[in-house]
Amino acid sequence: MSVSPLRLGLIGAGRWGRVYIRTIERLDGFSLVRLASSNPESQALVHKDCHISEDWQDITAADDLDGVIIAAPPAFHAEMTLAAIATSNPVLVEKPLTLDFAEAEALLHSAEQQRAIVHVDHTHLYHPAFRALKTVGKALGPVQAIDGLAGGWGPFRKDSSILWDRGSHDVAMCIDILGQEPDSASARINEIQFTEDGLGEAISASLTFASGAQANLEFSNLLREKKRIFTVQHEEETLIYNDVSSVALSRQLKTGQVEAINVLKMQPLDQVLIDFGAAIKKDKPDLDGLRLGVQVVEVLSDCQKFLGSISPLAQKKMV
Repeated sequence: MSVSPLRLGLIGAGRWGRVYIRTIERLDGFSLVRLASSNPESQALVHKDCHISEDWQDITAADDLDGVIIAAPPAFHAEMTLAAIATSNPVLVEKPLTLDFAEAEALLHSAEQQRAIVHVDHTHLYHPAFRALKTVGKALGPVQAIDGLAGGWGPFRKDSSILWDRGSHDVAMCIDILGQEPDSASARINEIQFTEDGLGEAISASLTFASGAQANLEFSNLLREKKRIFTVQHEEETLIYNDVSSVALSRQLKTGQVEAINVLKMQPLDQVLIDFGAAIKKDKPDLDGLRLGVQVVEVLSDCQKFLGSISPLAQKKMV
C-alpha cells in the first residue's frame, strides 16, 4: 500500500529556504504544496502544483497541510510560529528561534498550552558525525573543555549578527552535549570590517558550565576559507567534529595520534526533515527542540550584552 507524502508549507525562499525546497523535492515521503515568498524567482523554484503566495499567513492558516517550515528572517519567527500552532500545524522553524529571550519564553509557554509540535533547525545536531560524537563521548567520561571555530566569507546578514547566525549552532551543540545551560556566558568582538557585501565580524564567546567544563567559541564571516572545527576534550581523548572535512569525525589520543571515526553518510537537513516527519506522524506534543532553542536564545542574549549595539540586530524585512 502506498503512503501519501506529508504535505508541507514553506515560508521564505531565501538562501536557506531554497535549500529546503531542493531537499523536500529529493526526499521520499514529503511534498511541498504551499510556498509563501516575495522572491520573484519563486515560481521557477517549485513544481507547478505548488501554490505560491506573498502572504505568509496563507501558510500558517492553511488547513490542508501536515506541517509548516519557517525559513524567514528570525525577527518574524515567533509571530509566524505562534500563528501556525494556533491552527494546530506542526512547525519546523529555522535557527535562531528568536532574537529576544522574553519572546522565546512566551513562545514556549504558548506551545506548551497548545500541546504543539515545534522543532528548531539547529542543523548540526542532526549531522550523523555529531550524533556519533555524542555516542562515543558517553564512554569517555566527563567533558573537560570544548573549543569551536566556525565561519567563512559571509553571509553578511541584515537581520542578525554573526553571533546569532553562526553562534546559535555552536551554543546548541554545547548545551546538547553537556545536557545543561552554562552558568555564565560572555563575548567580545575581535574584528569588525565593512566589506562591499556588508558588515563583517569576528566574535569570541566563552561559556562556563556547572560541571566545570569551559567552552571557547569563535565565529567569523571574514574567513576566506570555510571552517567548522568543534573539539570536545575528555580525559583520555579529544573528539573532533569537522563537517567541512572529508573526515567529519575523528579522535585524538593523548599521544597525539589522530584516528578517523566512520559515520553514516547523510545530509543533516535530510535528518531534520525525517525527524520532523516522524513527529508529525506520531501526533503527540514534541517541544524538546523548542526548549533547547529557548536556552540558546538566552545564552546568546547574555553574550549580546557584552557586545553592546555594535552588532546589527533584526530589521524586519521579509525575504
